[in-house]
Amino acid sequence: MSDSQANSKQPRKVFEDIFAFPPNRDTMGGTAYLIQATEGNENILVDCPAWDQTNQDFLQEQGGVRWLFLTHRGGKGRVREIQQTFGCEVLIQEQEAYLLPGIELTQFQQEFQINPQCHTIWTSGHSPGSACLYCDRHGGILFTGRHLLPNQQGEPVPLRIAKTFHWPRQIQSIQRIMDRFTPETLSYICPGANTGFLRGKRAIEQAYQRLAQLDLATHLQAKPLL
Repeated sequence: MSDSQANSKQPRKVFEDIFAFPPNRDTMGGTAYLIQATEGNENILVDCPAWDQTNQDFLQEQGGVRWLFLTHRGGKGRVREIQQTFGCEVLIQEQEAYLLPGIELTQFQQEFQINPQCHTIWTSGHSPGSACLYCDRHGGILFTGRHLLPNQQGEPVPLRIAKTFHWPRQIQSIQRIMDRFTPETLSYICPGANTGFLRGKRAIEQAYQRLAQLDLATHLQAKPLL
Protein backbone atom coordinates (compact mmCIF):
# COMPACT_ATOMS: atom_id res chain seq x y z
CA MET A 1 0.00 0.00 0.00
CA SER A 2 1.35 3.41 -0.95
CA ASP A 3 1.69 6.25 1.57
CA SER A 4 -1.10 8.16 -0.18
CA GLN A 5 -3.43 5.16 0.03
CA ALA A 6 -2.66 4.72 3.71
CA ASN A 7 -3.19 8.40 4.45
CA SER A 8 -6.52 8.38 2.60
CA LYS A 9 -7.88 6.10 5.32
CA GLN A 10 -6.85 8.44 8.13
CA PRO A 11 -9.01 11.27 9.48
CA ARG A 12 -7.67 14.58 8.23
CA LYS A 13 -7.52 18.00 9.82
CA VAL A 14 -10.06 20.58 8.69
CA PHE A 15 -8.79 22.95 11.37
CA GLU A 16 -6.43 22.26 14.26
CA ASP A 17 -9.41 21.22 16.41
CA ILE A 18 -11.71 19.63 13.80
CA PHE A 19 -11.19 16.42 11.82
CA ALA A 20 -13.00 14.90 8.85
CA PHE A 21 -13.26 11.13 8.44
CA PRO A 22 -13.06 9.32 5.10
CA PRO A 23 -16.43 8.62 3.41
CA ASN A 24 -18.36 5.84 5.14
CA ARG A 25 -20.03 3.11 3.07
CA ASP A 26 -22.49 2.46 5.92
CA THR A 27 -23.87 5.99 5.46
CA MET A 28 -23.82 6.01 1.63
CA GLY A 29 -20.48 7.77 1.42
CA GLY A 30 -21.21 10.22 4.22
CA THR A 31 -18.46 12.29 5.85
CA ALA A 32 -18.36 12.39 9.66
CA TYR A 33 -16.49 14.99 11.71
CA LEU A 34 -14.89 15.20 15.14
CA ILE A 35 -15.00 18.54 16.98
CA GLN A 36 -12.39 18.49 19.73
CA ALA A 37 -13.29 19.91 23.10
CA THR A 38 -11.65 23.14 24.18
CA GLU A 39 -11.58 21.78 27.73
CA GLY A 40 -12.59 18.56 29.46
CA ASN A 41 -13.90 15.45 27.73
CA GLU A 42 -16.58 17.05 25.58
CA ASN A 43 -15.61 15.87 22.09
CA ILE A 44 -18.48 15.96 19.58
CA LEU A 45 -18.78 13.41 16.79
CA VAL A 46 -20.99 14.60 13.92
CA ASP A 47 -22.51 11.53 12.23
CA CYS A 48 -20.92 8.09 12.21
CA PRO A 49 -17.55 7.33 10.66
CA ALA A 50 -16.75 3.83 9.46
CA TRP A 51 -16.42 1.63 12.52
CA ASP A 52 -12.98 0.23 11.72
CA GLN A 53 -9.88 -0.11 13.86
CA THR A 54 -8.24 3.00 12.41
CA ASN A 55 -11.13 5.25 13.39
CA GLN A 56 -11.65 3.55 16.75
CA ASP A 57 -7.99 4.04 17.65
CA PHE A 58 -8.08 7.65 16.47
CA LEU A 59 -11.12 8.48 18.59
CA GLN A 60 -9.55 6.85 21.63
CA GLU A 61 -6.37 8.88 21.09
CA GLN A 62 -8.40 12.09 20.97
CA GLY A 63 -10.01 11.34 24.33
CA GLY A 64 -13.16 9.54 23.19
CA VAL A 65 -16.60 10.94 22.38
CA ARG A 66 -18.96 12.79 24.72
CA TRP A 67 -21.68 13.57 22.16
CA LEU A 68 -22.68 11.81 18.93
CA PHE A 69 -24.88 14.15 16.90
CA LEU A 70 -26.80 12.70 13.95
CA THR A 71 -27.63 15.22 11.22
CA HIS A 72 -30.24 12.99 9.58
CA ARG A 73 -31.45 9.40 9.45
CA GLY A 74 -28.86 8.43 6.84
CA GLY A 75 -25.97 9.40 9.13
CA LYS A 76 -26.66 6.83 11.82
CA GLY A 77 -24.22 4.07 10.84
CA ARG A 78 -22.95 2.06 13.84
CA VAL A 79 -24.53 4.16 16.57
CA ARG A 80 -24.94 1.33 19.08
CA GLU A 81 -21.29 0.29 18.90
CA ILE A 82 -20.07 3.87 19.26
CA GLN A 83 -22.28 4.49 22.29
CA GLN A 84 -21.25 1.22 23.92
CA THR A 85 -17.56 1.98 23.37
CA PHE A 86 -17.51 5.57 24.59
CA GLY A 87 -20.63 5.86 26.75
CA CYS A 88 -21.56 8.94 24.74
CA GLU A 89 -24.91 10.67 24.52
CA VAL A 90 -26.62 10.30 21.15
CA LEU A 91 -28.28 13.54 20.07
CA ILE A 92 -30.96 13.49 17.39
CA GLN A 93 -33.96 15.53 16.27
CA GLU A 94 -37.09 13.96 17.75
CA GLN A 95 -38.66 12.94 14.42
CA GLU A 96 -35.75 10.59 13.63
CA ALA A 97 -35.55 8.99 17.10
CA TYR A 98 -37.88 6.07 16.30
CA LEU A 99 -35.25 4.76 13.88
CA LEU A 100 -32.94 3.89 16.79
CA PRO A 101 -34.98 1.61 19.09
CA GLY A 102 -33.24 0.36 22.19
CA ILE A 103 -30.61 3.11 22.15
CA GLU A 104 -30.52 5.77 24.84
CA LEU A 105 -31.12 9.09 23.09
CA THR A 106 -31.20 12.79 23.80
CA GLN A 107 -33.89 14.30 21.60
CA PHE A 108 -34.54 17.91 20.64
CA GLN A 109 -37.25 19.75 18.76
CA GLN A 110 -35.97 23.06 17.39
CA GLU A 111 -32.49 23.55 18.88
CA PHE A 112 -30.16 22.08 21.46
CA GLN A 113 -27.23 23.81 23.17
CA ILE A 114 -24.43 21.25 23.49
CA ASN A 115 -21.95 23.68 25.02
CA PRO A 116 -21.35 27.45 24.91
CA GLN A 117 -19.83 27.16 21.42
CA CYS A 118 -21.95 24.52 19.70
CA HIS A 119 -25.68 24.09 19.16
CA THR A 120 -27.96 22.20 16.79
CA ILE A 121 -30.58 23.67 14.47
CA TRP A 122 -33.53 21.75 13.02
CA THR A 123 -33.46 22.13 9.23
CA SER A 124 -36.26 19.87 8.02
CA GLY A 125 -36.46 18.98 4.36
CA HIS A 126 -33.91 16.40 3.31
CA SER A 127 -35.49 14.19 5.98
CA PRO A 128 -38.12 15.07 8.59
CA GLY A 129 -35.50 15.51 11.32
CA SER A 130 -32.61 16.82 9.26
CA ALA A 131 -30.50 19.17 11.39
CA CYS A 132 -27.27 21.15 11.30
CA LEU A 133 -24.70 21.85 13.98
CA TYR A 134 -23.27 25.34 14.34
CA CYS A 135 -19.89 25.84 16.00
CA ASP A 136 -18.78 29.31 16.99
CA ARG A 137 -15.13 28.84 16.06
CA HIS A 138 -12.97 30.06 13.17
CA GLY A 139 -15.55 32.66 12.20
CA GLY A 140 -18.47 30.23 12.45
CA ILE A 141 -18.79 26.72 11.01
CA LEU A 142 -22.00 24.98 9.97
CA PHE A 143 -21.97 21.18 9.78
CA THR A 144 -24.78 20.61 7.32
CA GLY A 145 -25.14 16.85 6.89
CA ARG A 146 -27.00 16.46 3.60
CA HIS A 147 -29.02 19.64 4.02
CA LEU A 148 -26.44 21.56 1.95
CA LEU A 149 -23.82 19.83 -0.18
CA PRO A 150 -21.13 20.98 -2.59
CA ASN A 151 -21.98 20.65 -6.26
CA GLN A 152 -19.38 19.84 -8.92
CA GLN A 153 -18.11 23.43 -8.72
CA GLY A 154 -17.72 23.19 -4.94
CA GLU A 155 -20.62 25.57 -4.27
CA PRO A 156 -23.02 24.79 -1.39
CA VAL A 157 -26.45 23.87 -2.74
CA PRO A 158 -29.56 21.93 -1.74
CA LEU A 159 -29.94 18.74 -3.76
CA ARG A 160 -33.38 17.35 -4.46
CA ILE A 161 -33.33 13.58 -4.77
CA ALA A 162 -36.06 10.98 -5.11
CA LYS A 163 -35.97 10.35 -1.34
CA THR A 164 -36.14 14.02 -0.33
CA PHE A 165 -38.80 14.28 2.36
CA HIS A 166 -40.16 17.79 1.70
CA TRP A 167 -38.42 20.04 -0.83
CA PRO A 168 -40.21 23.34 -0.03
CA ARG A 169 -39.36 22.88 3.65
CA GLN A 170 -35.72 22.33 2.75
CA ILE A 171 -35.67 25.61 0.83
CA GLN A 172 -37.37 27.36 3.76
CA SER A 173 -34.75 25.94 6.11
CA ILE A 174 -32.00 27.48 4.00
CA GLN A 175 -33.72 30.85 4.16
CA ARG A 176 -33.90 30.60 7.95
CA ILE A 177 -30.18 29.95 8.08
CA MET A 178 -29.60 33.03 5.93
CA ASP A 179 -31.81 35.11 8.20
CA ARG A 180 -30.03 33.87 11.31
CA PHE A 181 -26.39 34.32 10.35
CA THR A 182 -24.20 36.97 8.75
CA PRO A 183 -20.92 36.97 6.80
CA GLU A 184 -19.20 37.54 10.15
CA THR A 185 -20.83 34.59 11.90
CA LEU A 186 -20.86 31.99 9.11
CA SER A 187 -17.49 31.56 7.44
CA TYR A 188 -17.37 27.83 6.67
CA ILE A 189 -19.59 24.89 5.78
CA CYS A 190 -18.50 21.32 6.52
CA PRO A 191 -20.83 19.17 4.37
CA GLY A 192 -21.83 15.63 5.22
CA ALA A 193 -21.19 14.21 1.72
CA ASN A 194 -19.83 15.06 -1.75
CA THR A 195 -16.58 16.24 -0.15
CA GLY A 196 -14.65 15.04 -3.20
CA PHE A 197 -16.09 18.03 -5.06
CA LEU A 198 -14.10 20.31 -2.75
CA ARG A 199 -10.97 19.13 -4.60
CA GLY A 200 -8.67 18.94 -1.63
CA LYS A 201 -10.11 21.82 0.33
CA ARG A 202 -11.18 20.95 3.85
CA ALA A 203 -14.36 23.06 3.99
CA ILE A 204 -16.47 25.44 1.90
CA GLU A 205 -15.08 28.93 2.52
CA GLN A 206 -16.99 32.24 2.48
CA ALA A 207 -20.05 30.19 3.33
CA TYR A 208 -22.54 32.99 3.94
CA GLN A 209 -21.62 34.89 0.79
CA ARG A 210 -21.99 31.76 -1.30
CA LEU A 211 -25.36 30.92 0.22
CA ALA A 212 -26.49 34.48 -0.45
CA GLN A 213 -25.88 33.84 -4.15
CA LEU A 214 -28.40 30.98 -4.26
CA ASP A 215 -31.58 31.68 -6.21
CA LEU A 216 -33.93 29.83 -3.88
CA ALA A 217 -36.99 30.50 -6.06
CA THR A 218 -35.28 28.72 -8.95
CA HIS A 219 -34.13 25.86 -6.72
CA LEU A 220 -37.69 25.44 -5.52
CA GLN A 221 -38.67 24.43 -9.06
CA ALA A 222 -35.91 21.82 -9.36
CA LYS A 223 -36.87 18.29 -10.36
CA PRO A 224 -35.58 15.35 -8.30
CA LEU A 225 -32.24 13.88 -9.34
CA LEU A 226 -32.43 10.27 -10.43
